[in-house]
Amino acid sequence: MMRWLAHEWRLVCRSRLCLWALVLLCLLSAVSLVSGAREVARQQAHITRLAALHERDVQAVASRFAKGGDAGYAAYYTFYDTQDPPSSAAFLALGLRDVAPYVLRVRALGLQAQLYEGETFNPELALAGRFDFAFVLIYLAPLFIIALLHDLVSGERQSGRLRTLLAMPGAGTRLWLRRAGLRTALAIASLALPLLAAAAVLPIGMAALAGALAVVVVYAAFWGTVCVLVAARPWSSTAHATALIGCWVVLTLVLPTLAQMAITRSIPVGQGVDLMLAQRQNVHGAWDQPRDATMHKFFKTHPEWKDTAALPVQFHWKWYYAFQQLGDESVAGEVSAYRSGLTRRQHWTERLGWLLPGVAAQGALHGLARSDLPAQLRYQERIETFHREVREFYYPYVFNERPFGPADFARRPRLSAVALAPSMPLAPLVAMLAWVLCLGGLCARALKRVQASA
Repeated sequence: MMRWLAHEWRLVCRSRLCLWALVLLCLLSAVSLVSGAREVARQQAHITRLAALHERDVQAVASRFAKGGDAGYAAYYTFYDTQDPPSSAAFLALGLRDVAPYVLRVRALGLQAQLYEGETFNPELALAGRFDFAFVLIYLAPLFIIALLHDLVSGERQSGRLRTLLAMPGAGTRLWLRRAGLRTALAIASLALPLLAAAAVLPIGMAALAGALAVVVVYAAFWGTVCVLVAARPWSSTAHATALIGCWVVLTLVLPTLAQMAITRSIPVGQGVDLMLAQRQNVHGAWDQPRDATMHKFFKTHPEWKDTAALPVQFHWKWYYAFQQLGDESVAGEVSAYRSGLTRRQHWTERLGWLLPGVAAQGALHGLARSDLPAQLRYQERIETFHREVREFYYPYVFNERPFGPADFARRPRLSAVALAPSMPLAPLVAMLAWVLCLGGLCARALKRVQASA
């Protein structure tokens, strides 16, 4: 066995195409990891810098209440910092972190207008995505595996060595599997070695590293089986390369795009900015509504404050915060439908991974990096929970007209930044493994036909 592997290794070393392909793949993997790590470091530095600026702003507000004051003013002028720090594996696949806000400041006003006003980015710039490890693995690595394996059989046939090679002891199906296995393993090594080097520097953790390596191995094995299956056909090397490039285009570009378009059209979801505009319209319209009607509607959902003092003739903060909250409640149905639609799209995308291994690999890496849609929705849920704590902190002061001093301001709620731990979704990995096993059986049959036809 070792003798055959040594012989195959010498053949790889004699092929400049194979060597340069492996070196280039290794360099691209390293560059993508460096690029992802730099972006994660930039986001972390941005979070730290904004936290310091936010604290300075809060201290400026606190100085206004050194001798006490109205809690309504404190609730209006005090911002609260919320952060979504990157996970330790975020450098592998930036995902939605490239377009979704990871720092958001909120006040005790209506939340929905604040939650989605950060949803502003140039779609043309976001379309290409980041050059991260997920991009190299899913889109570029298959091309290098194709370059290594497209002439697996046709190269021997065109050189006139095929019959002689098959007549040697130990040749046949095992020969092609050894050759294809070694070249696929070298492609895996070109992807894995930079990843291992990055793991030695970055705090990715053993579980996350093992998950990423598992995705690399299974996805590369899938494309290795596809290459062997096509290379077993009695065609020329050029025809094999053309067919495999066609497979790459269909499996990684055309079908995922068409499937995503079908999912988007079958599950229509609006934009978050539409929720922001609807909420703001309802809030602005409340200024023209009778104040007693607004308070009566507010007390229906917050009966604990209905026995407080009646509104005075002049402006009062409890009326202001009441219609701010009613503005959120007026779009609660739309918010629920919006998130439900996004969740349904996510579920169908996960199911699509059972048919398209590229989608499965991408979903696995984004889930591992905690940069997918569920992670973003969890961040929004944390903001909503915290915003409710902020409102409930100020309501007793505002509705009961209690004085608000420095000690009260010091007890204000705070949201600690929590970086989600990497978590490996098993379903995409199982889907890719099922494809490898299925195509592996077809490859064995196809290689037997090669020996029979020779």
